[in-house]
Amino acid sequence: MSLFWAAVIVVAVTAAAVGAMLLMRRRAPEGGYYEDGDRAAGVFGVVATGFAVLAGFVVFLAFESFDTARTGAQAEARVVAQQFETAQFLPAAMRPRVAGELVCYARAVVHREWPRMTAGTLGDGPNPWGVAVFRALGTAEPRTPSEQAAFSKYLDQREDRETDRADRIHGAEGVIPTPLWVVLFVSAGAMFVFLLMFADSGERVAVQATMMGGVVVVVASLLLLLWFLDHPYHGGAGSLQPVAMERTVDLLGREARTVGGVTAPCDGRGYRITPNR
Repeated sequence: MSLFWAAVIVVAVTAAAVGAMLLMRRRAPEGGYYEDGDRAAGVFGVVATGFAVLAGFVVFLAFESFDTARTGAQAEARVVAQQFETAQFLPAAMRPRVAGELVCYARAVVHREWPRMTAGTLGDGPNPWGVAVFRALGTAEPRTPSEQAAFSKYLDQREDRETDRADRIHGAEGVIPTPLWVVLFVSAGAMFVFLLMFADSGERVAVQATMMGGVVVVVASLLLLLWFLDHPYHGGAGSLQPVAMERTVDLLGREARTVGGVTAPCDGRGYRITPNR
C-alpha cells in the first residue's frame, strides 16, 4: 500500500467519523447524553487504555517480525557472497558448477522469489538453485586439506543461508492472527461508539469535530501501521526490497571476472537456460 492510499484511507475514515459525530450532535441534548461526564470519561479512559496496551503489544510483535525478515534478507545475501568465495577452493571438477549455480540462486531471489513474496504466493517451496547446489555437493570428493576445509566451511555456510532464507520468508506470511485483528477492530469500534455518546449540541462544531477526528486519526493510522509491519513485502513505500541481494549479484559478477569467468546456467532472471538440441 502506498503512502498516498494510506493517507486517503485515514482522511476518508476520519471524515466519515466526524460526519457521524456532527450528525449525532444535531439531535444530542445540551450537555451530552451522559449525565455524569466525569464517570463516562473514566470509562472511556479504560477502553482507550485497553486498546492502547493491546495495540502496543501487537506493534512490538509485528515490528520484531519485520526486523527479522529484513535482517534475514541481508544475512542471506552476505552468506551467498561468502559461499561464492569459498567455492573457489572446492575441488576443481565441481568449482564452476557450484559458482554458476550460486549466481543463479542470487538472481532467482531477486527476480523470482521477491515478486512472489510481494504477491503472497511464495509458500514454503525451496529455491530451485539451492536444491541444484545441494545436489552438486554430492559429487564432491575433496582430497587436499584445503579442499576438505573449504567443503566443511561451505556446508556450514549453506546451513546459515537456509536459516536466513527461512527468516526472510517467514516475514512474508504475517504474524498477526485473524482473531487478534478482530479484537483490534472491535476495540476501535467500541471507542468510536463511546465517543459518539459525547455528542453535545451545546459545544461548538469545531470542538466536537476535533475530539472525534483526533481519536480516529490516531486509531486508523495505528491500524495501518500494523498492516504495514505485518506485510513487509507489500511493495509500497518503506517495504523491504531485494537491495542486499542485488548488490550480491553485482559483486558476484565482479568476482567472477576475477577468477577467470563463471558460466551461469540461467538467464538474468534466474530461469534455467535449456540447451539447444
